[in-house]
Amino acid sequence: MSTTSDAPKRHFVVWAPDSEGALALRFQVREQHLRAIAPLIQEGTVQVGGMTVTPESIDVQPADRKALGSLLIVKAKTLEDVKQLVESDIYYTSGVWDKTKLQILPFFAATSFPN
Repeated sequence: MSTTSDAPKRHFVVWAPDSEGALALRFQVREQHLRAIAPLIQEGTVQVGGMTVTPESIDVQPADRKALGSLLIVKAKTLEDVKQLVESDIYYTSGVWDKTKLQILPFFAATSFPN
C-alpha cells in the first residue's frame, strides 16, 4: 500500500484571478509575496509563476500593467499540498486573489520543463 509520503510528485496548475479592485493591494504586498515564494522556486516546488495581464498591458511599463491574476505550475505530491501552499500565500490571505474563482487542477505537460 502506498502512502502520501512515498507518492510521486505531480504537476498542478493554479489559476488565481485577482479580486475586483485588488491592483493596489497586489503591489502593496508584492515584495512579501516574492520573498515567501522564493524558497519554493529555489527548491523546485513552484516550477513557473507569474502575473497575467490584459492584452493591452503587454507593451506598457510595469507600473502601468493591468493585472488579471496569477498563474503557477506547482510540483507537489497532492492537490491538498498545493491548496495549503496557495492558502498560505499573502496574495490569498490579504484578498488579492479571488478565493471563489481560484482553481487548482492536475496538469500533465505535453512538453518537457526547462532545467
